[in-house]
Amino acid sequence: MNKILEKEHFSERVVKLVVEAPLIARSRRPGHFVIVIPDAKGERIPLTIADADKERGTITLVIQAIGASTEKICSFEPGQYLHDVVGPLGRATHIEKRGTVVCCGGGVGVAPLLPIIRAMKEAGNRVISVLAARTKDLIILEKQVAEYSDEVIIMTDDGSYGNKGLVTEGVEKVLLREPVQEVVTIGPAIMMKFVAKLTEKYNVPTTCSLNTIMVDGTGMCGACRITVDGRMRFVCVDGPEFDAHKVDFDEMLMRLRAYN
Repeated sequence: MNKILEKEHFSERVVKLVVEAPLIARSRRPGHFVIVIPDAKGERIPLTIADADKERGTITLVIQAIGASTEKICSFEPGQYLHDVVGPLGRATHIEKRGTVVCCGGGVGVAPLLPIIRAMKEAGNRVISVLAARTKDLIILEKQVAEYSDEVIIMTDDGSYGNKGLVTEGVEKVLLREPVQEVVTIGPAIMMKFVAKLTEKYNVPTTCSLNTIMVDGTGMCGACRITVDGRMRFVCVDGPEFDAHKVDFDEMLMRLRAYN
């Protein structure tokens, strides 16, 4: 069992938890995820690790309450325990010095993007972060992202904060003004699809994280199968990150509707 040490509400339905998990904190790398089971009868929930502290032996998780299990996790308070936290799982992000890297995140996708932003900056890259949400209240982790970014661009659908418009408009603004060696995008599937279409037009290599389609997290349930470059892949064991220009997003979006 894993003790919850801290809790913070980012919004009404988005919560940050700092959880005791020393072994995971020690070995986790950007891009890794964990499987969380809230109680003895709970289902398995895959969550990307937003941060880790080796000295404290903790990991940080950001959870959006969208169903019974995630609502239960979000209801827990410091001092309570998660029944199981298993990981780190998945393949870590490939980090190297490329030059200028644009990291764009939508909604809670900013949480798994944060360790990638930090690692890209520590590798010597110029990092431009584009954060997007429907409204100001849904922009998360801006301060932490800014700490490791050379520039932060905020996009909101309603114009209540930063610039009014979609994440693609913020990314294209950068692509038009300077050479970019790589784009990393994490967020809703429809957002990543259009980021990929945009960067393909500019011939900029783009990585996406498809953790939203995972269920079991071990490759056994088959729920996260996708088509990448014409071949079937499983997000939880082959990913969660892939070349965004080779992902069949239309197939993924169709299969995501099954969860509705």
